[in-house]
Amino acid sequence: MPAIIMAAGVGSRISRHVDKPKCLLEIEGKSIVRRTVEMLARNGLHSVVVTGYQHEQIEENLKDLDVTFLNNPFFRVTNSLGSLWFARDFIREGEDLYLMNADVFWEQDVFDLLHDEDKEVLLLADSSIARLERGDYFFGVDGNKIVKYGKELAREIRTHEYVGVGRIRSSFVPLFRKKMHEMMEEEQYSSWWEDILYQLSADHDVFVRDVSGHFWAEVDYIEDYERIMHYIYKSREEGKR
Repeated sequence: MPAIIMAAGVGSRISRHVDKPKCLLEIEGKSIVRRTVEMLARNGLHSVVVTGYQHEQIEENLKDLDVTFLNNPFFRVTNSLGSLWFARDFIREGEDLYLMNADVFWEQDVFDLLHDEDKEVLLLADSSIARLERGDYFFGVDGNKIVKYGKELAREIRTHEYVGVGRIRSSFVPLFRKKMHEMMEEEQYSSWWEDILYQLSADHDVFVRDVSGHFWAEVDYIEDYERIMHYIYKSREEGKR
């Protein structure tokens, strides 16, 4: 079963602090993306990593793992919809599909929430107040269904921050694939892969699974990385007690 990991972007908001793709920032000696690939493998998923910016570094970091690498050479002029297009052969009928951004730090407890839900289309999101105040991309959710979405969503409409991870059941994959092709034919190259689901949400339910109370972080800023390191340090100290 495939898991497509988007690792093509430059990460301009953090690039002044680091000289490598942000998914290669290390947590306890392992890069963020390596931790994800290893976790997915333990759960029976094969990782398809779509690279772009400094792709050689990512390939080197994961070279000893069972990973399929695909390269989006147009990463500076496309968003993740373009990267997903290069992985289209792994969007297969009869198989569930997992999709995620490479810069997300998450662990088995969060994966279990994603895996165990029976919804056809599911995105992970966090309803905690801190996330709603300082998050990056937001949902307005009604009955666990996405009804509003956007970076600039008004505070009174926000109910969740998007995590950057999703799952599509095999029954929905043909419709997802068809919409991806339509958007590419319409040259919507600046779209994100999630825009496929947002466009389909007018006629099809897209659900969220609330991960509030579980730790995760998408590394957009250096402060996000520092928050992960604080969590790791705190967890280690609590483990000693």
